Amino acid sequence: MKRRKFIMLLGGAAVVWPLVVRAQQIGKIPRIGVLWHAASAEEEGPYFRGLIEGLTNLGYIDGRNIILEHRFPNETPDRFRSMAVELVSLKVDVLIGVGSQTAPYVKNATTTIPIIFIFSPDPIATKLVTSLARPGGNATGLTNFAADLIGKRLQFLKETIPGLSRVALLVNPNTQVARLYIDVTQAAAAKLDLINHTFEAQTRDELEQAFDRMVQSGMQAVTINSEGVAFQHKEFIAKLAVARRLPLSVWSRETLEAGALMSYGPDQVAMCRRAAVFVDKILKGANPAELPVEEPTKVEFLINLKTAKALGISIPYRLLATANEVIE
Repeated sequence: MKRRKFIMLLGGAAVVWPLVVRAQQIGKIPRIGVLWHAASAEEEGPYFRGLIEGLTNLGYIDGRNIILEHRFPNETPDRFRSMAVELVSLKVDVLIGVGSQTAPYVKNATTTIPIIFIFSPDPIATKLVTSLARPGGNATGLTNFAADLIGKRLQFLKETIPGLSRVALLVNPNTQVARLYIDVTQAAAAKLDLINHTFEAQTRDELEQAFDRMVQSGMQAVTINSEGVAFQHKEFIAKLAVARRLPLSVWSRETLEAGALMSYGPDQVAMCRRAAVFVDKILKGANPAELPVEEPTKVEFLINLKTAKALGISIPYRLLATANEVIE
C-alpha cells in the first residue's frame, strides 16, 4: 500500500510545470525573457512602462528578485527569429511576446518554456492555443481581439463620412496576421456595402508610397489594425493621412493620440500591466496550458476632434455621444 501511494505521489509530481520548479529553487532568481517589437524601450513607450509597473505592483524588482532580459528586434523578421532563439538559449523561466507578430516567433522557438503573449489578435486562428478557456501547450496570455473589432471600425467610419464607399486597409505583409486582417476586413466591408482595397508597406518610404497609391485609387478613408510597424510609425502615418485628406481609423489610444481621427480597441497599456499577473501565477507553479486566455473587459471608442477639424469633417452628434472620450 505504501509503495502504491509513493508511486501515485511521484506520478502526481510530474504534472508540475518543470521549468517553474527550477524557478522556485532556493537562491535562484527567476529570469524572464521579453521579446518586444520596436527598436528600444523608448519606442515601446507606455507598453514597456506598463509591463514594468505591473511587475513592480506585484513586488517584482528587476535585478533584485527577478531578472528581465529585454530584446528589441526593430520590426525585423530575422531579428524576431534570432532573438527568440537567444532568449530560449538563456534558459529563461518565462518568455513574453509583446505584439501581434512576436508570439509566433516565441512559440516556434520553444515547446517547453511557458509563454505569455500580449496583443494577440486571434490566438486560436494563429495557432497559439487550442481554445481560450484551456490553451493547451505552453502558451497563454492576452488577446486584444483586433480582428473581431474590424467591422466596428469600418462602421464608425461609414457613419462619420457621408457617401463613404471606398476604404483602404494598410498592412505590413511581413507579419503572420496580415492575411487574417485582409480576409476579415474584406468580409466586414462587404457587409457594409463598402469597397475595400489592401495596401502594403513595411518601411517609412513604402508607407508614403502606399498613401499615394490610396489617393490614386480613389480611397476615401483608411484603417489600420494592431501591428508593430504601424505603431512604430504612428505619427508619420497620421501626418500622411491628414496631408492626403484620408480619415484614419486605428486600434488604440496611443495610435489615436498620434493624430488619427478615431480609434476602437481595448486599453493596451492595462493589458501590459495585467501580463505581470500571468508571470506571477506561472512562477508560483501554474501551468500555462490551464490558464485561460484573457479577453478585453472594456473596449474604448475615441475621437480626435483636432484631426477632424484638420480634415474638415463634422463628427455626427450621435457618435460624439457614443464615444468614451473626445480628444480636442
